[in-house]
Amino acid sequence: MESVQAIKQRFGIIGNTPGLNRAIEKAIQVAPTDISVLVTGESGVGKESIPKIIHQLSHRKHNKYIAVNCGAIPEGTIDSELFGHEKGAFTGATQTRQGYFEVADGGTIFLDEVGELPLTTQVRLLRILENGEFLKVGSSKVQKTNVRIVAATNLNMQEAIEKEKFREDLYYRLSTVDIHLPPLRERQDDIHLLFRKFASDFALKYKMPTVKLTDNAIDLLLKHRWSGNIRQLRNVAEQLSVLEQNRTITAETLRSYLPASVNTNLPAIIKTSKSESDFSSEREILYKVLFDMKSDLNDLKKLTLELMKSGNVKDIEKDHEGLIQKIYGSEDEAEDIQTTDDTTEVLSIPEHSSRTDDSTDSDKYHFAEEIEEEETLSLHDKELELIKKSLERHNGKRKLAAAELGISERTLYRKIKQFDL
Repeated sequence: MESVQAIKQRFGIIGNTPGLNRAIEKAIQVAPTDISVLVTGESGVGKESIPKIIHQLSHRKHNKYIAVNCGAIPEGTIDSELFGHEKGAFTGATQTRQGYFEVADGGTIFLDEVGELPLTTQVRLLRILENGEFLKVGSSKVQKTNVRIVAATNLNMQEAIEKEKFREDLYYRLSTVDIHLPPLRERQDDIHLLFRKFASDFALKYKMPTVKLTDNAIDLLLKHRWSGNIRQLRNVAEQLSVLEQNRTITAETLRSYLPASVNTNLPAIIKTSKSESDFSSEREILYKVLFDMKSDLNDLKKLTLELMKSGNVKDIEKDHEGLIQKIYGSEDEAEDIQTTDDTTEVLSIPEHSSRTDDSTDSDKYHFAEEIEEEETLSLHDKELELIKKSLERHNGKRKLAAAELGISERTLYRKIKQFDL
């Protein structure tokens, strides 16, 4: 059995922290078996190295090794990619296709971002883990495969299971052995070592001197949170190698390449539930909606009152075009508004009615009382009266009457039937 140090040299792994060493030790121990392995860790920690170690140290090393990024394959085609399909199984399936599990028979498949698999695909994968059987898309013939599955994810699988986004039985089948890779911020002794390795590689690649960090820059490098982990560190090293003319990098220069919001290794504050202020904001929005509705209702009362007073639909439509549009919307929308026989009592105060601040409640509605004394009409009665007058004026021609009333001919026809005119 190869040592941890030998494996690091063979696969180009840099670092000597206990968490990293323990992950490599577990990979070495589990490699000779056919046990399914789940590699966990944040994005960018180098999870793809573990399945390569497992495959190369196993008896399957002379067979195929296929890495599949489950998150990069569209949901509609992932079953075809993994399990294959028959000719004519779906639109565009012009010929039979082998899936990865058929091609990698006898070898190893690495399922990266396995937590992104659709639930239907998870059922198919569970069947392979249990008895090695699968069905091609569009086929009823059961096929067998002998594949070692190593999966990886950066998700919290327990949360995914609770939210019913991942099957619990599949999780326990995949995670027979769980190998966790620590994030870069927990590998303080490895950060500068990795940076020097990346800087050396890029100097060789671009044929230029290697960049070096001052003591203050090294201190800043170690304090940074590195949310993107090794991938982010590598990108920063490459940018410095290509863009900086001065090959000695100060803390100030390095800071310009780091995200301003997360320059220090401080604990992140995660909002887990709604605060009281959130509910207060929702209440304020609800109150505003109610006040707007009240304002619209008052506008509608005002428009109705003026209609009752004048009876001239055209003038009112012209003077209050914006208000009518606001209340009733377009003409097509207005056609869907059904009138009822309910009597609506108008108590709005016209703008021209005058009152003083010290007026009593009985004074406020004196204008409405005067109207009620003269004549009490419902909207239904007024609407019927206007339609009758318009039809009489145009000798029963619905098109001209509808134009005068400001409604569509179809709506007028419906009103004629409704009022039995």
